[in-house]
Amino acid sequence: MSEHDSHTVHRETDIVHGSIPYDAATGAVSVPIYQSATFRHPALHETTGFDYSRGLNPTRSALESAVALLERGRYGLAFSSGMGAISALIKLFSPGDHLIVSADLYGGTWRLFNDYYAKYGLRFSWVDTSDPGSVRSALTPETRCVFIETPSNPMMKVTDIRRMSDLIHSHRPDAYLAVDNTFLTPYFQNPLSLGADFAVHSGTKYLGGHNDALSGFLVHSDGSLEDSLRNIQMSEGASLSPFDAWLVLRGMKTLAVRMDRQSENALKIARWLRGHPKVDSVFYPGFEDHPQHGLSLSQSRGFGGMVSFYLKDPHDAEKMLKSVKLILFAESLGGVETLITYPVEQTHKAIPSELRERSGVNERLMRLSVGIEHADDLIADLDQALF
Repeated sequence: MSEHDSHTVHRETDIVHGSIPYDAATGAVSVPIYQSATFRHPALHETTGFDYSRGLNPTRSALESAVALLERGRYGLAFSSGMGAISALIKLFSPGDHLIVSADLYGGTWRLFNDYYAKYGLRFSWVDTSDPGSVRSALTPETRCVFIETPSNPMMKVTDIRRMSDLIHSHRPDAYLAVDNTFLTPYFQNPLSLGADFAVHSGTKYLGGHNDALSGFLVHSDGSLEDSLRNIQMSEGASLSPFDAWLVLRGMKTLAVRMDRQSENALKIARWLRGHPKVDSVFYPGFEDHPQHGLSLSQSRGFGGMVSFYLKDPHDAEKMLKSVKLILFAESLGGVETLITYPVEQTHKAIPSELRERSGVNERLMRLSVGIEHADDLIADLDQALF
């Protein structure tokens, strides 16, 4: 339900208008950038609701409300990066707590958990969460959270959100399911509506959509946790700046049309890659023979713009990365421009080689973040780069 109307509207409309469709004071249809570090108090013990921008800022608050609305959650918190959002979430746990984490996930998340929070007494198990049996076997009396990416980065494995919710919540009433929803965004998937306790985003990617602002989000509906999470956000100081909040607000208005185009392009390119003589296999949930295609249809409304594939010869990787012209060889994903990434040397280098290999990240793996360009032009660029 959108706050700017009395009836339920389509998500495309909520994406455009957000929770604050215009500035009440001036009628401005673009939320103003409140580029102020501090705010005047009318008198002692009186406040406008804003004191200091590390805690609350009107521009950031508008964005937090918009993301919460799209994720069908009660509360949204905006951070200076996706890693800041995940770091805040992890602060809810105590030494001795155990977390089950998707083995095939972004390398930066692995580094944060393994290199930093593990030394503070948290324990992590890296599990193929697309296999419920493996998750069930990894549960311990101390398990407080299952943290998943679905689809996973970069192997495009899909985890059953409803089933994970049932598993962890029946295991312990005080345990949580957290879903990194960066790849599909609230336009295609709503984890909270499927039983998750938290939806996490790197807003740098599809939400912002233009590769011009870092951001991260944590969305939930638990009133008993909101004060704690707000205090973590304020105390650590990883809150999103007003200008970056405005950039993401602006970018989000086109989320629906971008995701539709990127998903359409991705399927065309994935099909083309499947027929190329130098490509061994392609990973995309939109294929009917993808192991979790049916599950994807049951819990999401689209397949997204991410495609991963194995080359037959690992020596072709360097040539391909050097030869692309229209497609950009760069880290990150989700922008309007198509990017190609080499996970083994970029996004997943922090993960030990044994774990990388076991999850499928090797020297033959390439990852495409498909943009909104014409699909035929992208295919032509891939074709010339492979020969």
